[in-house]
Amino acid sequence: MTRLRGRLDHLISLRLHGQVASLDPRVLEILRLGAYQLLYMRGVPSYAAVSATVEQVRAEVGPGPTGLVNAVLRQVDRTGDGPEHFPDFRADPLGFLESWGSHPRWLLERWLTRWKPDDVRRLVEADNRRPGTYLLPLGTDAPQGAATLEAAGLHAEAVGEGTDSLRLGEGVTPAAALAALPRAVVQDPATSLVSRYADVPRGTKVADLCAAPGGKVLAVADRPVYTLAADRSESRLLMVKENARRVGLPLGLVVADALHPPLRGVDVILLDAPCSGTGTLARRPDARWRLEPESIRELVGVQRDMLRASAEVLGQGGLLVYSTCSLETEENEEQVEAFLTSHREFRIEATDAVPSRYLDSVGQLSVTPQGAGFDGAFAARLRKVG
Repeated sequence: MTRLRGRLDHLISLRLHGQVASLDPRVLEILRLGAYQLLYMRGVPSYAAVSATVEQVRAEVGPGPTGLVNAVLRQVDRTGDGPEHFPDFRADPLGFLESWGSHPRWLLERWLTRWKPDDVRRLVEADNRRPGTYLLPLGTDAPQGAATLEAAGLHAEAVGEGTDSLRLGEGVTPAAALAALPRAVVQDPATSLVSRYADVPRGTKVADLCAAPGGKVLAVADRPVYTLAADRSESRLLMVKENARRVGLPLGLVVADALHPPLRGVDVILLDAPCSGTGTLARRPDARWRLEPESIRELVGVQRDMLRASAEVLGQGGLLVYSTCSLETEENEEQVEAFLTSHREFRIEATDAVPSRYLDSVGQLSVTPQGAGFDGAFAARLRKVG
């Protein structure tokens, strides 16, 4: 229901002459649930959905709004959610994507300045689908990992697309898959591409400064001679410890803030910075309604400071891999450009470890949900050369 909140609000507003904002928030939330049951849960009889919703309002709010709720839901049930209830996509793409596409207007305005309306439509459609569950086998390839799972009666398919990821079949839980294939991590293919793009040289000393839950660092931990996983949250660092124990890869663990890294002269730094997460809205549908433009501006400042701190402790000739799961240019391309302007000793170093279709014109990783069919991600390999 959270994914389609904007669509539901639009349909409800048509029956209230646009006065959704004037509703008691409790009534609106219950109305959304009732409308969702009527339109998208075909196993629930209409009369039962309307009756149950009215009774819920009576119990939680009082008898006052019950007549309104009953009338609105009966109209929603009668008229449905056909295209005639939404702005025309060609004439008003923003209105259509905000209502039918169920995304905040301010976020859509940002995206429409970068991509064509058809591309943004594909993006919101990707966000509104339930995402798959993926596994990345460690120490083996996708076909072998799939065969191991099949032998345990668990279906999985290789994703391909430049990854060794597996998509778990319907009904296969991550817990069951990891029990059958313990040397693996639950990870979206976009995250796997970031690990592959990092292209960590063998025999190096590596530090992941925002490591939890550990998927990225474990995906590269067979290459370094030593790997340090750091995170400011002790409880989240315990997740890294448990994942490392399960897959049998040694990690050094330390509770530390990436703004003040407790190390010097390391060869490779992985910095998966805190970000807006706009590339993962299919996985976190509530985030689209919580995120504000101010949040992005604040995150950009944190990311900038983390990059500066990482640059100071990276050894000469070292590699800094900056990554986010955001689609926003301020957090990605513009952030890297500003860093390179203030740190002339760094340059972008491209790699052929991922398919070229995921690389932009300067060699940065750029994965979008509308282009790849899974999460979005960005990464830049920054070599300290001077």
